Amino acid sequence: MDRSVVQTPDAPQAIGPYSQAIIAGDFVFCSGQIALTADGALIEGDVAAQTRQALTNLQAVLAAAGSSLDQVVKTTVFLADMNDFAAMNAVYAEFFPAHPPARSTVQVARLPRDARVEIEAIAVRRAS
Repeated sequence: MDRSVVQTPDAPQAIGPYSQAIIAGDFVFCSGQIALTADGALIEGDVAAQTRQALTNLQAVLAAAGSSLDQVVKTTVFLADMNDFAAMNAVYAEFFPAHPPARSTVQVARLPRDARVEIEAIAVRRAS
């Protein structure tokens, strides 16, 4: 199976030894995205603002991989505080308005850069 690395300047660069995403066969496996801008600055603010930036980052990584949010089949959402679920969910619904992917949401003790939310995704790659 072919495996290739996805790298785009339109999303923040990895802050550790991992890739923004990996294409393997017909799938794109996106690393978790937090609310960093493409230049690496953390978006300050509530979980809604951070969720919007994390999903915007995923959108850019998926585009670079030849996919899109409408091709996402599974996400995992990591929240620093499960009390933020409703606010995260409202923004999430804006990005996945119809036929949303399967999803797991968990509370974690801490996220990189003390972000409030991190979102990872698996998507199908469009036929070339």
